[in-house]
Amino acid sequence: MTFYSWFVFFLAVQIIHFLGTWKLYQAAGRKSWEAAIPVYNSIVLMKIIGRPTWWTLLLFIPIINLIMFPVIWVETLRTFGKKSTLDTILGLFTLGFYIYVVNYTQKLEYNKDRKLTPENKTADTVSSLLFAIIVATLVHTYVVQPYTIPTSSLEKSLLIGDFLFVSKLNYGPRVPMTTVALPMVHDSIPLTKTKSYLSWPQLPYLRLPALQKINRCDIVVFNWPVDTVHYFFEPKGRPGVIKPIDKKSNYVKRCVGIPGDSLSIKDGYVFINGKKLVLPERAKPQYSYAVALDGKTPIDFETIFKELDITDPAGFRTEKRDTLYLGSLTEAGAERFKHTPGVTAVIRKIDTGNNNDIFPHINKWNQDNIGPIYIPEAGKTVALTNESLPFYKEIITNYEGNTLELQGSKFIINGKPATTYTFKQNYYWMMGDNRHNSEDSRYWGYVPEDHIVGKPVFIWMSWDTNGKGINKIRWSRVFTTVDGEGQPQSYFKYFLIILAIYFVGDFIWKKRRENKA
Repeated sequence: MTFYSWFVFFLAVQIIHFLGTWKLYQAAGRKSWEAAIPVYNSIVLMKIIGRPTWWTLLLFIPIINLIMFPVIWVETLRTFGKKSTLDTILGLFTLGFYIYVVNYTQKLEYNKDRKLTPENKTADTVSSLLFAIIVATLVHTYVVQPYTIPTSSLEKSLLIGDFLFVSKLNYGPRVPMTTVALPMVHDSIPLTKTKSYLSWPQLPYLRLPALQKINRCDIVVFNWPVDTVHYFFEPKGRPGVIKPIDKKSNYVKRCVGIPGDSLSIKDGYVFINGKKLVLPERAKPQYSYAVALDGKTPIDFETIFKELDITDPAGFRTEKRDTLYLGSLTEAGAERFKHTPGVTAVIRKIDTGNNNDIFPHINKWNQDNIGPIYIPEAGKTVALTNESLPFYKEIITNYEGNTLELQGSKFIINGKPATTYTFKQNYYWMMGDNRHNSEDSRYWGYVPEDHIVGKPVFIWMSWDTNGKGINKIRWSRVFTTVDGEGQPQSYFKYFLIILAIYFVGDFIWKKRRENKA
């Protein structure tokens, strides 16, 4: 839905509200016309039902309002004497339209001084739970979101089993586009095969002010642009589900190209505007290697693998066992092998030839050699040609919602001939540090700005699935920052000290109160 469509929808809701409540407003000593003024009517209603004015704000926050509307329906009914369980059920299951019945057919008794606190333990528990869900949803949606690293594409920087806090504030909180969804879950209800959202209605893209721009080398969480999730909750053989933008799968990669950049990849190394990209100290890019052996000298591979923390697959491909193939290895690790007795050569894998799986799927490049590619910037204009179309077709049609036709040698956009195209939003190029074990922009292209979720800032827990018992926890990674100078440092011990001080202080304070009493 466009902003205009939402405006019309908003006005329709106001009319529905007015028609169903104007007599209630009168019974409460207000004017009937006050029920018809958008936003103001909500403020007045909060006063009528005895609730704080700031609740009005919650009615206009996507997802939160789905929780608030039923609360307001029930509160309104109880304010006018409809307190029975049946009244509550009718109010909820008619989506508030039971208020119409009360408004037009019942004798209205306004209980201005009704008791607002729950009358029984169950109601009190439900009230507390709703409030907790609202607060948690606000934090999850607009401030910080937990995230788990599922793959090794950023291995050495972020490990499988890292539990992160992803800040929404750094790049600006994105207002949910999917307006009807369960709070604090992504695309499916846990432990079920049921989608957690309705695809309609959708809000247009809107992002609140940011603390910073996305910089080169930032690690970024985003929605996977080409996620159609084939076989998502349906039998094999049926088409995949086309998800709303904010319900597409969450990915985490490193941003290596920002809007306006000219990006190239040469023999696996990224070049921006002709200069080799310098990665931060904490980034440890990995590549696939072949390690040739003399076949005579015994080598303790287990010790070397443990020393270098090699986690991706490795092994021999022939019975001769004269070459060890490593799926991912840092350049420092490659140097370590070069200086190992019995190793005759260490060769980094560099793809040659052309691969049609590589963006823009014109059988021109491979994963180690790409470009130059222009990273689109909002407001910039490019020429449309047969050569440039593969790069921008998805942007024009899918990401920016235009129609595109090719009539002979002419391009028709939204029914009009076009020789150029001006981008509506910024785009980014995302890659994993594990260069030969990462599905990233090399395969599916640009990441639109409206797909950006947030910035990982903190590792609060790290869980090694191969460990045993308490050794499953990577203690050195608990309470570490994702960015920063130098190597990561755990702040867990400082957290424990502060926690101990709190409990000791709380104990002493309570003892003093008891002694005074």
